[in-house]
Order: sequence, then structure tokens, then C-alpha cells
Amino acid sequence: MKIGCHISVAKGLEKAVQQAVLLGAESFQVFTKNPRGLKPKKVNQVDADNGVSLLQKHDITLVCHTPYITNMSTPKEDLQEVTIRSIVEDLHIAEAYGAIGAVVHCGKHVGEGEEYGTKRMVETLDLILEQYDGPVKLLLENTAGQGTELGLTIKSLMEIRNATKFPEKIGFCFDTCHAFAAGQWNLDSFDQLIEEMKSTGYLDSLVCIHYNDSKAPFDSHKDRHEKIGKGEIGSEALAKFLTCPDLQHLPVVLETPVDDEKEYAEEIKYLHELRQG
Repeated sequence: MKIGCHISVAKGLEKAVQQAVLLGAESFQVFTKNPRGLKPKKVNQVDADNGVSLLQKHDITLVCHTPYITNMSTPKEDLQEVTIRSIVEDLHIAEAYGAIGAVVHCGKHVGEGEEYGTKRMVETLDLILEQYDGPVKLLLENTAGQGTELGLTIKSLMEIRNATKFPEKIGFCFDTCHAFAAGQWNLDSFDQLIEEMKSTGYLDSLVCIHYNDSKAPFDSHKDRHEKIGKGEIGSEALAKFLTCPDLQHLPVVLETPVDDEKEYAEEIKYLHELRQG
């Protein structure tokens, strides 16, 4: 298990890897581009190559995250086209960075209904993945269920993946806060969660974990991250992910709220302590 955090890539991938080393991160996540925009981004290939070399030197695993504002279930043709272009580009950027996957948020049906939204999301995924044949997997992230978000449950995520033409190109990113807020797990139901991951085949395609406590209560459907042990989930429940034998092969990435990335160094140490018991 490689424990790490989200790090800014504003100064380039090489600087981001150097920051990861300083923080004691064994894995980390970066945005492919501005998380609040879809403006195309040109990769600095020299920086990318230097960054990848550093990743390999320090045996650090990288995960990329696509912008928040894409919507793979949008009923609007122009927005679907922009979403497809942006995510295809994100996959190529993630490949240049040596990432194992590119996390994407599930679609929002924006009032059109779950059945329409799911069908539209599958269609959009097919249009994206027919344009990308590289090694990077597109990772569907479970949601808290705010508004009209899709992808709250393990079952629905597997149904979406299996309905596409390219299930082998799709993996998953499990967010502890989102699943708690969606009413999918808590301290008492952790074992059932892992059993469902196994029985559905979800675990076989799980690529990374977003590791966050929750400001909002269980089943609140509110996406509000909190530092580990400071929120509604608590350290006892979250520690189960760190000690679970079935999850030891995965990178675990903190996305907890910090004023400065340096704060992650202490939190990473805390996770190692939790893992030791």
C-alpha cells in the first residue's frame, strides 16, 4: 500500500514529484489541467520526462484527476463534445506523466432522470474510449449523491462499466468520504462493503483510493472532505481500509483540506501509524 496525497502540478511534474518526496508520499495525485476549466493544455515533454524519471527513481505511483466540471451525462450536444475532447486529452496527459489512471467524476442527469443519465454516460464513455488506446485507465469515482449525481453504489458503477464497449479500459477510484455520505458504508458495514466489492468484480478493477474523512453525516449526500479523524467517519473506521488485506496493493491518496501542502507530511505519518495499529 502506497500512502500519499494530492499535490499541485502548477510548477510542473518534476517539481510535484520533488514535493512528494519531501512530504514522504509514496503515491500522489495531480490535476491534468485547471480543475475548474476545460481549456486545452500543452504538455511540457521535457518536464514530463524528467518527472517520470523521478517517479521511477523513488518508486512513487501517480494518479491523475480530470477537471470537476465535465459532465458525461449532459443532454447538450455541445457540452458532450467538449467533455469528450477534454477527457481524451486528460488521458493523453496522464500517459505523458506516467500515471496509472485518470480519475473522472460520474455524470449528472440534470433532471433528465437516472435511466437517461446512465445511458448518456455509457454513450459518452464509448465515444471517449474509442479515441484512446493507451495504457492509462479511466477511473470512475463514486459520488456522494449531491443533486443529480450518478454512480453512488458499487452495483451502479459496475453496471455502467459493463454496459460500455470498452470495460477493459475502465477502472475505479473509491472515495471513502463520498461513499460514507452516500450511505454506502460506515464502521459497522465495512466488511459488507469489501464483500460487495469482491462479489461484483469491482475490487478486480479498483485502482486507487481517495482517503478522506467527512464533515457531513452518514447518508447526508453532501461531499465535504475533512482531515482524518476530525470528521464524522472517524479514525477507527478509516483505519480499516489501511489494514484490510484485500486493499494492500492500492495507492491511498489524501484529499483532505489543507492551507499548505506541507500539512500533508504529518497526516501521511498519521496514516502509517493507523496502519500499524
